[in-house]
Amino acid sequence: MADNADLIRQLYEAMDGHDGDAMAKLYAPDARFRDPAFGELSGAEAGDMWRMLTGRSEDLRVELAEHEAHGDTGTARWIATYTFRTGRPVVNDIRAEFRFRDGKITEHRDSFSFWRWSRQALGPIGLAFGWTPLLRAAVRKRARSDLADFRRAGR
Repeated sequence: MADNADLIRQLYEAMDGHDGDAMAKLYAPDARFRDPAFGELSGAEAGDMWRMLTGRSEDLRVELAEHEAHGDTGTARWIATYTFRTGRPVVNDIRAEFRFRDGKITEHRDSFSFWRWSRQALGPIGLAFGWTPLLRAAVRKRARSDLADFRRAGR
């Protein structure tokens, strides 16, 4: 049986190293991922999301601030520092919850303050509208469209 705390560490080390392929290999084929930006992803979508994000962010840095796993569940707190496509710097403090099966991640849920993120990433628009469902929906639509384009391009 794999050490699930080590799986969490491997995930964020791979992200810090911009290695989306290594991240994708840690997920089960039927894995589910959820966060405020992308919503719910399933199967290969999660791995492709990480490939896309690590491939296009030249200055991404990831710090695994804390993590633990007990049985088939685990948690982490990680901090992502990067420049968003708007040219604005972002430091995002994220909480993650995991479920594991047979040495793979089967569920991964990230949560963070969307308003805090949008203030950094989008500037005045995020400050004014980051708390609204309308801006969340627009960001999710763009993120999902980017992922669909990435997947159509064959990664």
